[in-house]
Amino acid sequence: MLKQAIVIRTDLEMGKGKIAAQASHASVEGYIESAVANPEKAQEWWREGQKKVVLKVKGEKELREIYLEAKKRKIVSVVIRDAGHTQIDAGSMTAIALGPDDEKKLDPITGKLKLL
Repeated sequence: MLKQAIVIRTDLEMGKGKIAAQASHASVEGYIESAVANPEKAQEWWREGQKKVVLKVKGEKELREIYLEAKKRKIVSVVIRDAGHTQIDAGSMTAIALGPDDEKKLDPITGKLKLL
């Protein structure tokens, strides 16, 4: 089964609406990247109901490590940086999306993270 993992930083103390917006940006951008890199997989994920999991990390260092590990394993992944219009400084890394991809590929990277 395919899923998308969205990982959010908690140290930024974003409000609920801001977190929802950053997670949405991550999901959409991850899907677009996936559709370009592997259209068949993206379509399959869409047909399966777009399974997602939203997880949390304590800071940028941990977020960056997960992103780099996903890239190393050839998993489509995107970084979301804030535009700086509201609560967060411009350019701040707020979230990442991994996949959509096979759960068995994502779980070794994100399986120990806690749900948001």
